[in-house]
Amino acid sequence: MDVFVIKGGRKLSGTIRINGSKNAALPLMTAALLTDEPLILSEVPNLSDIRNMTKLLGELGVQSDIETTDLGQTITHRVVDPTQSHARYEIVRTMRASISTLGPLVAKRGYARVSLPGGCAIGQRPVDLHLRGLEALGAKITLDGGDIIAQAPGGRLIGASVFLGGPFGSTVLGTANILSAATLARGTTIIESAACEPEIVDLANMLIAMGAKISGAGSPRITIEGVEELSGTTHRVMPDRIEAGTYMCAAAITQSEITLDNCPLDAMMSATDTLGHMGVDVNAVGSADDPMRRSCVISRTGAITPVQITTQPHPGFPTDLQAQFMALLCLSNGNAVITEKIFPERFLHVAELCRMGAQIHRQGATAVVTGVQQLTGAPVMASDLRASAGLVIAALAAQGQTIINRVYHIDRGYEHLEDKPAKVGASIRRANAEEFANSTMTL
Repeated sequence: MDVFVIKGGRKLSGTIRINGSKNAALPLMTAALLTDEPLILSEVPNLSDIRNMTKLLGELGVQSDIETTDLGQTITHRVVDPTQSHARYEIVRTMRASISTLGPLVAKRGYARVSLPGGCAIGQRPVDLHLRGLEALGAKITLDGGDIIAQAPGGRLIGASVFLGGPFGSTVLGTANILSAATLARGTTIIESAACEPEIVDLANMLIAMGAKISGAGSPRITIEGVEELSGTTHRVMPDRIEAGTYMCAAAITQSEITLDNCPLDAMMSATDTLGHMGVDVNAVGSADDPMRRSCVISRTGAITPVQITTQPHPGFPTDLQAQFMALLCLSNGNAVITEKIFPERFLHVAELCRMGAQIHRQGATAVVTGVQQLTGAPVMASDLRASAGLVIAALAAQGQTIINRVYHIDRGYEHLEDKPAKVGASIRRANAEEFANSTMTL
């Protein structure tokens, strides 16, 4: 098991290129199940979740040929065995996005058996909206031994009106599942209370290029006219707005100036607006034909102003940036308030930040962060993907050395996270936990 060893207090300077989005790439990959022709995805990040999805698709009869380029991976998916429809627990338990295979499988093959998924320990995330949506399209849903079994009577789903609203807003993966399934359903499907996230727009754009008839993606109502079949296509994965937001926080907390290339600024207004209120400058550089792929400069010269943050579905503040912004607010000049409306239990990083000298008081789904002048390096434990990133950000500014354990969480969503900060001046390295412990004992 690896750890990150970070010596804080260094200024950052240079350019970081943002990778393709993990949250976009995973549902895009499962769309390979909807067509008999090759689906080519470029700028796919090299992450453990991507490798697990590739392995899962392989068990579902999809061959994946991978070419590594300077801009990420290009993966060519082609179905070679359409008889395989069982997504087993051994793979599905490693990532929640495995549930995204359910809709494409039942839509194309008429039958799916998918294990109930795993993922980060950030609170309850039921799949009932996925199942209700597929039932509305005519699928017969049963549970057997921890597996979801979905069957389309007559081999094809039927278009219908589907409501995907839930207690914490719309479901992103549920919207991706029903959107994908509806492309091959007979008739018209209307998804009401659909997720508006840019990753859903990216998926819809690719499906349209494959021959789907979709309108309204990016709004709460998506309309899909079912077609008989979909073709293959070539698609460039959108940049990762969560990775971009993470490095914006890294620049801000170290009071540095860095440039981000391939940054999806058009999808990040809630985050960049919040940074502006905190005293952090985010300035687009030059012009760009695609507002989702801009260059921008992030800098901070004054104190960090405390703010109030409430996580909400897009276009609200993203829950996946909550931990990173909390780390930044630990050094603010006053009291900040963070309310988590998406995953109310997503505060496992609070105790670890307090080990580094942060002053945070949590009450239910709200945390009050009282800014301190200095964080101090300490051994801490990563609890989930985004909490891990928050600890890295805190460590970059902390006095002394921080050891972050269980960094396999980070590898699920950040490609070699230690490399990019190191290239712009951070002191961060990966080490084997046992070897590092033995080396420190001999000092």
